[in-house]
Parts: sequence; C-alpha cells; structure tokens
Amino acid sequence: MDIATENLINERIAAKTRALRAKLGLSLDALAARSGVSRSMLSLIERAECSPTAVVLDRLAAGLGVTLSSLLTDAPVEVPTAPQPLARLADQPLWQDPGSGYVRRSVSPAGYPSPIQIVEVEFPAGTRVAYETGPRDRLVHQQIWMREGTIEFTVGKQSYRLNAGDCLALELDQPTVFHNPTRKAARYAVVLVAEPAPRR
Repeated sequence: MDIATENLINERIAAKTRALRAKLGLSLDALAARSGVSRSMLSLIERAECSPTAVVLDRLAAGLGVTLSSLLTDAPVEVPTAPQPLARLADQPLWQDPGSGYVRRSVSPAGYPSPIQIVEVEFPAGTRVAYETGPRDRLVHQQIWMREGTIEFTVGKQSYRLNAGDCLALELDQPTVFHNPTRKAARYAVVLVAEPAPRR
C-alpha cells in the first residue's frame, strides 16, 4: 500500500473517530477510559498522524460502540445523500494493518442502512493477531467463512482450526485470536451483524 493511500485511510479513520466521539459527547479522556487507548494515541489518531494497528482500532471501535469494520469505512457518520446499495469492487476500501500486514476489504456498501457488514481478509503466512476486547455495548454476531488456506481461531478458551470451505459462527463477547500457522496466505470472509439496541 503506497503512502498516499495510507494517508487517505488515516484521514478517514481520523474523521470517523472525531465524528463518533462528538456524537457520543465524549472528551478524549473519557474515550481513553472507555477504550483502553491512551489519550495521546487518540489525539494522534484524530489528527491522522499515525497508522494505528488493528488491535488499537478494535479497542477504539469498542469504546465508540461500533465494529472495527464500520470504523474503517469511508462513509461519514451522517450521510447527506442517500447511500447507494451497490459497492463496485473498485470502490470497496482496503486497509492494511501496519502491525501484521493483513489486508481487509470492506465489501458492503458504505453507509447503506443495513445491519450486515461483509469484510474480506487476506491473512499472511505465520501471522498472529490477538484482539483483547471483551463484551461490547451492543451484541455483535460474526461468521467467518474460509475461502483459501488455514486459520487457527480462538475465542475465549475455545480454539478452532478452519480450512477452506469451513464457516464458524460466534458472538463477539470475548477476546479472539487469529493465527495462520502455515506458509501460505489465507483468505476468508467475515460477516457481522450488530444488534440495534445497546445491551442492558
């Protein structure tokens, strides 16, 4: 991914983070407390002066009450015109994790009023990414559908080895780990559905 594309993505993340934080009426200190991301890191993210890793963005997304996928889309919080139901391949935003090198494509049409989000991931050989986020304000259902290769996926204390064609359904309410133990990149699709009302 070239520097210009990386800078554009960082600006999108910055704008989305600022808008969501303002919508929730949170100060930087309050968001830091909710997300576990330091105030200084949040400040850098909101000024588009850093490329946060997937782990940091996952914590930030949980603190803002959204999924990581929605944080990475380029749609503004308030869409001034009607969002389009079709997302052409060329218009689907890509993001590369600077920590692990894995690449995720936001497949779903940005801003379209649907609870379903689809993401395609290319996960490099030998890579491991651990998300420490536990229960969220809103219940998020996730299904992982392996397209190529192998992933060892752990949710809480339960581990699964997923091969091409396998599909795993779960709720995002415990820490998760993605690990590719092979020498070949893996590809999989993730389908997410967030329940509309906050948990009580």
